[in-house]
Amino acid sequence: MITFSKIKSAAIESGQRILKVLQFGVKTADEIAPFGDDASPLEGMTAIYAPTSEAGEPVIIGYINTNQVAKPGEKRIYSLDSGGGISFYIYLKSDGTMEFGGTADNLVRFTPLNAGLQSEVVLLNAELVKIQAVLTTLGGTYVHVPVTVDVSAAKINEAKCL
Repeated sequence: MITFSKIKSAAIESGQRILKVLQFGVKTADEIAPFGDDASPLEGMTAIYAPTSEAGEPVIIGYINTNQVAKPGEKRIYSLDSGGGISFYIYLKSDGTMEFGGTADNLVRFTPLNAGLQSEVVLLNAELVKIQAVLTTLGGTYVHVPVTVDVSAAKINEAKCL
């Protein structure tokens, strides 16, 4: 029989998350999740507790989600703060966009940004050469020091986009 239980605590033992739940007393169960998912529930969340064919080996097969906003075809991954509020999320929307923690600003593509800045540097340096030539013709002195822009430290190689 599958039942609802309240999470009491979670601990990792030998690489496996073991949950203590309140269900007619305190019981423990292994957490079952899709491959590659590693998420620990907060105390007080409602878990779905189920026995297995192996006596004494119950499992938690999921949780009641109280933070749903995704529409059909969408996926949202989020973390919670200790009070149960959303602390960060990644929201893949059905319109082909993604929200990465919010909507207040935009992510940028490094390669075109760097290309645009380098193009502007070339134009700026050409103008500085012209200024140097005019000042020299008028008897003044101006030592042209080429302008450079290096944004390579801003590049995040671990995060890719279109």
